[in-house]
Amino acid sequence: KEVRKIMCNHVLEALLHTAADVDALEPDSVLEDGWIKEAVSRSGMKFRWARLSESRERENRDIQRRPPADPARLVPRPPVVTIMGHVDHGKTTLLDSLRKSQVAASEAGGITQHIGAFLVQLPSGERITFLDTPGHAAFSSMRARGANATDIVVLVVAADDGVMAQSVESIRHARTAGVPIIVAVNKCDKPAAAPERVKQELLAHDVVCEQFGGDVQAVHVSALKGENLLALAEATVALAELLELKADPSGPVEATVIESRTDKGKGPVTTAIVQQGTLRKGCVLVAGKTWAKVRFLFDEHGRAVKEAGPGAAVQVVGWKELPSAGEQILEAETEHRAREAVEWRSFQEEQEKLQEEQRAVEAKQQQHQEAYRREREPLAHLSWRQRKAALYRANRQKAAVRPSERQESRQLALPLIIKGDVDGSVETILNILDSYDAHEQCQLELVHFGIGDVSENDVSLAETFSGSIYGFNVSASKALQQLASRKNVPLRLHTVIYKLIDELKAELSAKLPPAVTENIVGEASVLAMFEVTAGKKKVPVAGCRVQKGQLDRRLKFRLTRVSCPVLSGSLSALRHHKDDVQAVKVGMECGLSVDAAVDFRVGDVIVCYEELEAPQATAWDPGF
Repeated sequence: KEVRKIMCNHVLEALLHTAADVDALEPDSVLEDGWIKEAVSRSGMKFRWARLSESRERENRDIQRRPPADPARLVPRPPVVTIMGHVDHGKTTLLDSLRKSQVAASEAGGITQHIGAFLVQLPSGERITFLDTPGHAAFSSMRARGANATDIVVLVVAADDGVMAQSVESIRHARTAGVPIIVAVNKCDKPAAAPERVKQELLAHDVVCEQFGGDVQAVHVSALKGENLLALAEATVALAELLELKADPSGPVEATVIESRTDKGKGPVTTAIVQQGTLRKGCVLVAGKTWAKVRFLFDEHGRAVKEAGPGAAVQVVGWKELPSAGEQILEAETEHRAREAVEWRSFQEEQEKLQEEQRAVEAKQQQHQEAYRREREPLAHLSWRQRKAALYRANRQKAAVRPSERQESRQLALPLIIKGDVDGSVETILNILDSYDAHEQCQLELVHFGIGDVSENDVSLAETFSGSIYGFNVSASKALQQLASRKNVPLRLHTVIYKLIDELKAELSAKLPPAVTENIVGEASVLAMFEVTAGKKKVPVAGCRVQKGQLDRRLKFRLTRVSCPVLSGSLSALRHHKDDVQAVKVGMECGLSVDAAVDFRVGDVIVCYEELEAPQATAWDPGF
């Protein structure tokens, strides 16, 4: 305050030598250029004029969704139906039976690990787009994405197994997305099938079937034998008619990315569900922070198609980079317009990141200011010289107890590189790694993740960080495997998700030091103390009787007094009568001495024990 007051007085004094009427100046008065120049010159300083630059607000160049279509232009579209349920309840087999294929037989581990999109044409002529989602616990994000992109959820529940954990989760996803449910009670051909029990179990989760006065259709089917599948299809078509699913096939395209992957021959490829408009070759699309000019369109069988209308599932080729699964696809008028939208989205993300960093910096500054204020509050009554001396003493004490910054951390760590075949697989693995909670045992460090086969760059990166490479449904050439072997880089490739996680847990456990446990071999009580002469010194000896087990000279010993440990170490001598012995059994008396100086007392207990090492297991439980 004193400094500001002096500065203000100096400025006012300088203005007195100008033409300015100082008495007439107000706090918001604007000084003339000449007054400012003269005041600065009289203060013995030089001045330089600078023009203030005004930051221009950047124009929003993002692509917006199309307005609601004219009802007169809406036409019926195929419903998008998602098959959901617990692992191994027959979802893919059901879909195979509907479309007369053998997908389930070719799946690794016999379980679905990707989202599949298929168009099925019923004998009556109606078309339905089916999404097959994984049922394993690891693929929760994929199931959520499937529910958000669908019109109807078919919940498959095995009649012999009942409602399970992922069945309940699928119900929750459908509710969150506001999507109606049809229950398919599968495996009704099995002797242990109890479809009525399944419908009663669903009541506990507020899924009330029509039999109990609700509005949820329940159809008993056998996917393996193809029984009653037509009834399930008719129930789906009937519900779709009630929902009056319509879309505008004209105008800009709107779609949703269901899955994305990198193909060796095609480059970045996405599986998308078209929601509005008609997707054709040559369309310019924007999804997330990338764009595409459509080069090819393929159906689920890999056949090229010319166009895809609302409700259709199609593979899109032509992306500059791979968009994330779940991104919304919007059509742009031109390539220039698409690039503008991508640049704007990247700019927005950078701005949000800067704001987040700025908030973190401000919070840290406030924290430091509060700590500074608390530190100086007790010294407020002192003079500046006394305050300086007190701070010097405090800082010198802090420096004395500060640990060396050069000391390397001994915290165990496992650096990881994750590669997957599609974006959804990588997303699933990252979600599982997010649940890692055993950092006090071993740090789990994600160095890099990506889509596509393992590359030489991945091996070099793993060597640099002394990490491991985990690949899911990807391959590595023989030359690359040999390179990884030469560089001692663990390369672990899997096609089943839970086997990958099991091996990761095993590697984490192998990083941990063995757990040391004590096995009590024997106990002896001290009955008397005496000294023996060894050379020129006297050695204290304890006369003992073995109460439990035996005393073995080769093992470790602990002296306890009133249940409190006094000394731990090894024996220097163990004698029975006058003979040196290796072991003394229960009931026998002996004399013993230790390496260290100790004062034995009557009633002390000598415990003989061995240390056993057992491998530790990581405390992390991913939940499956």
